[in-house]
Amino acid sequence: MKFKVDENLPTELVADLRKLGHDAATVFDEGLTGVTYPVLIEAASKENRILLTLDKGIANLEQYPTEKHSGIVLFRAIPSGRGSVLTFIRERLPSLLELDLGHKLTIIGANRIRVR
Repeated sequence: MKFKVDENLPTELVADLRKLGHDAATVFDEGLTGVTYPVLIEAASKENRILLTLDKGIANLEQYPTEKHSGIVLFRAIPSGRGSVLTFIRERLPSLLELDLGHKLTIIGANRIRVR
């Protein structure tokens, strides 16, 4: 799978994904830091990448319907801090990578995964 990792996620996630055989790029790599959601979603979609983020605002299906993007994964990490967030994601990454993420909003919470 191809992923775009948002600026609010630890960059180590890119290395983790690459080790697992996935194509991963960061928002930093492409000079997209600080851009609006529509710009970020469009950039990911043009590259057919699934966007990984912590931004709750991007989960608005009325503004960002699933047919208009390649896929979005929203991590709802309860712990704060870079290390805690990375641990949260790493624990859930195997389950996440088993899912069909294309053109869906996937929300990864502490106790469940919701796909919309």
